[in-house]
Amino acid sequence: MEPFKTLTSVVSPLDRVNVDTDAIIPKQFLKRIERSGFGQFLFFEWRFDEQEQVNPEFELNKPRYQGSNILIARANFGCGSSREHAPWALLDYGFKVIIAPSFADIFFNNCFKNGILPIQLSEEQVEELFQKTQNKEGYSLTVNLEAQTISDNEGLEFSFDVDPFRREFLLKGLDDIGLSLEHEDKISQYEASYPSYYLIKE
Repeated sequence: MEPFKTLTSVVSPLDRVNVDTDAIIPKQFLKRIERSGFGQFLFFEWRFDEQEQVNPEFELNKPRYQGSNILIARANFGCGSSREHAPWALLDYGFKVIIAPSFADIFFNNCFKNGILPIQLSEEQVEELFQKTQNKEGYSLTVNLEAQTISDNEGLEFSFDVDPFRREFLLKGLDDIGLSLEHEDKISQYEASYPSYYLIKE
């Protein structure tokens, strides 16, 4: 994964509560074994109509939000089944930060493991971001993980909490395997010293 330190991007609003993982990536698209390629199916039943044509009424399809890397949503984002494909689809589409008042626990943990920063703010703070995003075309935020702040160019600044271990994960661009490989020298020393009870005979 790429290290995450700061990000400045146009903000996309998803003004819905209880967005579940089946809405994020519908079950019929879970056949791929790679982590890539899921972005095209993100929010599929909202982004497209019954003829699979682009739905111009859906928020994320509007030109003003194209290329956005920051998504704001309402409470309980990522609820439902525990499919890891949900953060895969969000990241593949381009979202690196998701801001909401609350997240489903498993989804929240899966985000960190896949290089997405989920930020929990108060209902009032999220509402302010929605108002700014919807009232001003091209509204952007800067997310600074090192300082743990969210700011815009109009004087707004919010602080957010993040678990120190997960913060370090993102700052270094590590996943679970990458974390293990940071101790590769110790792993190799252990393997070299471990007695071999089984010999392969030709």
